[in-house]
Amino acid sequence: MNKMNYPNQTDGVYGIKAAGSKGKTFVLWREVVMAYAGPAIMAGIGGLISADKGLQIGALTTIGGTSALVALILGLWLRSRGGRKRWIIGAPHLVVVGMFALAGALLGLFAAWVTSDLLGIFIPIDHLAWVGRVWIDFPLSGFIASTIVTWRWRLAVTTNFSSKRRR
Repeated sequence: MNKMNYPNQTDGVYGIKAAGSKGKTFVLWREVVMAYAGPAIMAGIGGLISADKGLQIGALTTIGGTSALVALILGLWLRSRGGRKRWIIGAPHLVVVGMFALAGALLGLFAAWVTSDLLGIFIPIDHLAWVGRVWIDFPLSGFIASTIVTWRWRLAVTTNFSSKRRR
């Protein structure tokens, strides 16, 4: 009979709520910058406090650079293939992060071994003071970068996955 068109008063409320509840996204360049800046700043502060010039230089080169490189490589792999692996999504968060952190540290040890041996062939090790640092810097940087990137990627993926599952 009387078909009046009343405006829906809940449209605006639900629109705002839906816009604010979107899951976090994984942005690789931000993760690489944070993987470089975090360890570099902390090691740089340690170098300033202890007045160790080698640590100050290593903070910007071997520590920060290795961390950024590992974060970039791991982030690219996680974005392209990580979501397809069921055990990465299904396993508990700490288990996945721990496994990738261990793998990052082992990759750092391998990189330190390759670096020190290859440079020892071409250049006498006595002339390069920083080569002795790579045995600590590379594994530690790989561990830190793998932990940061995997933790943040997993949070973004599980947040987006759980919000899609609820629909």
